[in-house]
Amino acid sequence: MKNFECLRSRIIFTQVKMNLQEKRWKVKELSNQEATDKLAEELNISQLLARLLMLRGVETAAEAKRFFRPEITDLHDPFLMSGMHTAVDRIKKAIAYKEKILIYGDYDVDGTTAVALLYSYLKHFTSALDYYIPDRYSEGYGVSFQGIDFAKANGFGLIIALDCGIKSVDKVDYALERGIDFIICDHHLPGETLPNAIAILNPKLPHSNYPYLELSGCGVGFKLVQALNLEFAGDKEWVTNQLDLVAISIAADIVPITGENRVLTFFGLQELNKRKRRGIEAILELAGLRKQITVSDIVFMISPRINAAGRITSGKKAVELLISENPDLAFAQGEEINETNIKRQSLDKNITEHALKMLSEDVEGRKRKTTVVYHPEWHKGVVGIVASRLTERYYRPTIVLTLSNGMVTGSARSVKDFDIYEAISKCSHLLDQFGGHKYAAGLSLKPENLSLFREEFDRVVSQNITEELLTPEIEIDAEVNLLELDDKFNRILKQFAPFGPGNLTPILKAGSLRDKGNARLVGSKHLKMDLLDNYSGKMLPAIAFNQGHHLAAVAGKKLLEVCFAIEENEFQGNISLQMNVKDIRVL
Repeated sequence: MKNFECLRSRIIFTQVKMNLQEKRWKVKELSNQEATDKLAEELNISQLLARLLMLRGVETAAEAKRFFRPEITDLHDPFLMSGMHTAVDRIKKAIAYKEKILIYGDYDVDGTTAVALLYSYLKHFTSALDYYIPDRYSEGYGVSFQGIDFAKANGFGLIIALDCGIKSVDKVDYALERGIDFIICDHHLPGETLPNAIAILNPKLPHSNYPYLELSGCGVGFKLVQALNLEFAGDKEWVTNQLDLVAISIAADIVPITGENRVLTFFGLQELNKRKRRGIEAILELAGLRKQITVSDIVFMISPRINAAGRITSGKKAVELLISENPDLAFAQGEEINETNIKRQSLDKNITEHALKMLSEDVEGRKRKTTVVYHPEWHKGVVGIVASRLTERYYRPTIVLTLSNGMVTGSARSVKDFDIYEAISKCSHLLDQFGGHKYAAGLSLKPENLSLFREEFDRVVSQNITEELLTPEIEIDAEVNLLELDDKFNRILKQFAPFGPGNLTPILKAGSLRDKGNARLVGSKHLKMDLLDNYSGKMLPAIAFNQGHHLAAVAGKKLLEVCFAIEENEFQGNISLQMNVKDIRVL
């Protein structure tokens, strides 16, 4: 999982005090002004919009056309991925000989959407098919010996692993000894030794020539489906209809929405908003979402519910929901998952409060540059969420641990620009297992190693992190005058969507602002203002979440500098522009 900077980290737990430390403001640099001028002229847009495009790597009119008007034909040929021909041939052979195929996926959103996608496709060609989701508690992440034993006991000759398996060298050898072949579809970084699988599909393989590296696990599974469909001369429209699952995986797994992922998300959101998948429609109805679905809605409303199944009960229930074709059954399954999510929220709240209390009493811990907390009775399924909460609160690399099956196990979350996976890998001599990404990781270790690990992890982080990285940063796309923010700007800006990592909602900076005189609190901690440009006289309404502490300065009509995003506010059927203020400085 990668840092969405701010989709996921903006989940502010209402009972957790907001991190009020001063934030760094950093205006992004753009050196090629000549190219920016040319782009503005060619597209007949403002310098501001041209700058925003340039910052997103869109430097020519042709690139702008692909950015604003993605086409399905922009997707890469799936056979460009190393191992694809071998994988397709092995699956064709299994289908021809009625060999039993087991689709194996991780229990999170990326894994369960990938399993749902491949299972839904292959069931058109074979009935000798089943899927398997490991239990988070008894088996842990990724391919397990128990899963392979299940395959052997039930006569499966081929396992297709999705969103996992790239480091399962011993597991794949174990399967081969039992006469079971593996195809691995993964997007995580490979280790030094690759598993002895029939085929490995992963754009991050050292020898890979695939043009795009940042596919989700479900995205890699989609490329396999694409390739199979080309081989079988199947229904192209059916494949496109499955992009809702891919879009959900991209948003949930916080991978960049650039390049091929932008195309997949663009068309996936279109499919999602057709609301044809019974299980997703049930989730949307239960969540009360009746508007156009965005990436933000997936992150905050859809994926937590899908994830809750694997966190609290079984990820298999999420797959059942995603492949359900009966509306009544899908709604019942959706209700069950919704109740599971409510339970997850309660566990999350209670454990976060407990962890905060522990940290407030840890005098020595305040001197550290890391947060490592452990309690044997915490629920394993929510420690990753709690780690995100604590990172938001204290803004330092964080690990939350509990006891599961005699092992200390948990999740890690990082701050912007610090590679927590690398830091954990330097402590690997104290660990039994670890894996993950730059900004998020999982790990397990023996209880007797916990104290040593805590010290070693803090030492490694302290040697490699700067004070600057321990201060929250707000990256600013451009400094603006409020006069630049007109209806044409907003109309074109909306076409920058879908927003996400690599294409975050632009953050703008404006100075010499004063409140018009209507500043007030909304709820107990949000600040509502009408900000007036001191020079141009233009005024825009503004909302600043969790920034009620600025009320006195704002109400005193002091001169302000703010960084903000522009958004539409709908009230009683009327739509107007407003500033969503991220931070305020009193000048």
